[in-house]
Amino acid sequence: MEVLLPKLPSFKFSSPICCCSISTRSSSYVKFGFRRFSSLSVCASTINEAVAEPSLGSPSLGHTTRPHFPILHQEVNGSKLVYLDNAATSQKPTVVLKTLQSYYEAYNSNVHRGIHFLSAKATDQYEAARRKVASFINASDSSEIVFTRNATEAINLVAYSWGLSNLKRDDEIILTVAEHHSAIVPWQLLAQKVGAVLKFVNLNQYEIPDMDKLKELLSRKTKLVVVHHVSNVLASVLPVRDIANWAHDVGAKVLVDACQSVPHMTVDVHSLNVDFLVASSHKMCGPTGVGFLYGKIDLLSSMPPFLGGGEMISDVFLDHSTYAEPPSRFEAGTPAIGEAIGLGAAIDYLSGIGMQTIHDYEVELGRYLYERLLSIPNIRIYGPAPSEKIKRAALCSFNVENIHATDLATFLDQQHGVAIRSGHHCTQPLHRYLGVNASARASLYFYNTKEDVDNFIQALNDTVNFFSSFK
Repeated sequence: MEVLLPKLPSFKFSSPICCCSISTRSSSYVKFGFRRFSSLSVCASTINEAVAEPSLGSPSLGHTTRPHFPILHQEVNGSKLVYLDNAATSQKPTVVLKTLQSYYEAYNSNVHRGIHFLSAKATDQYEAARRKVASFINASDSSEIVFTRNATEAINLVAYSWGLSNLKRDDEIILTVAEHHSAIVPWQLLAQKVGAVLKFVNLNQYEIPDMDKLKELLSRKTKLVVVHHVSNVLASVLPVRDIANWAHDVGAKVLVDACQSVPHMTVDVHSLNVDFLVASSHKMCGPTGVGFLYGKIDLLSSMPPFLGGGEMISDVFLDHSTYAEPPSRFEAGTPAIGEAIGLGAAIDYLSGIGMQTIHDYEVELGRYLYERLLSIPNIRIYGPAPSEKIKRAALCSFNVENIHATDLATFLDQQHGVAIRSGHHCTQPLHRYLGVNASARASLYFYNTKEDVDNFIQALNDTVNFFSSFK
């Protein structure tokens, strides 16, 4: 069935109403949405943004922070934009945009190899961003943070540098069927090179990767366990600290894909005791084009270079070269300087709000989304149902019977200005396991509100009714 949708894209920007500022330090309490939180503790030098006056009662965290994100205040296809595609990428606050602009306008220069003022300032800010990342995830030292293009490159770095040096024929790598392609394909390529064996953990009855099965698969043949922290489809949260302990008991290393956790909750690599962890800037209010790898320093120090070129060397001779210490060893060539500095600004912004505040707000907003979606006829939501014991991340992947996910997403966008994602979300093995080839996904961030959810549900009901009318 082909449906012609007559509306053509149109864009109108409206200015948010901004009439009060975030308290820089206060012992008073502000009610953020569903429960009481102490008012935002924000460094005024980092965030000097206005916030919207609530229409009724005290503002939720979403209402308080929305004015910081210019892109949210526009109309798309004649409707107010409702952005619910945060698992794919987050929007950027003004402070991050201004940081990028300031770098390119005021001190654009290459880092580490210049003695002039601009180069020195760029180097200082670039390395400050590395220290901010290290502090944000509680790494022991900034030398354990390697800047990469994205999390995908970070995983490939580990595969080619650590993997090729440490894995051999019949060694085993354990993954789950719910991993992102970027956490599967590099290990397939590596396994083809060295003869290693990939073993996959299926889902349990709650549609969570089965931890009992994972424990059963562990053996002295296991050399690496690769898992997500939060699933970008199922919204499930894995017990990473337990997984790390189980893996270490058999001498295996652990790599964690934390792209869906670092932006949304406190992540402490020291407490989790993982060997490697990767994340992307663009999912945590930072620019695209930069991500990071955390690695324990003893592991990074033992690994050969991933790419060759400038910056990663100590000395170069005609017949051989010696290499720099980590992290420089893994950052060949000119890095994404402005983007890394922008990531540092994003971390300042998130830290100013507080990751526990963000997490608590999102847990309840995510539950609200899940419960509202249950009102849609013939809907199937993937992943565990929220309960006292099972916490879901603030996203829902779903299908509505007899309506393709892409048709849902297209109609929502063109007729209602609602942005969600459709497709396999870079998890084709998981979708095959679930018996579908695609799903629709609505994913939240702290700048979303209950009104966003309500508008989405109203639009989804209209969308379902529209397609159902053709039956």
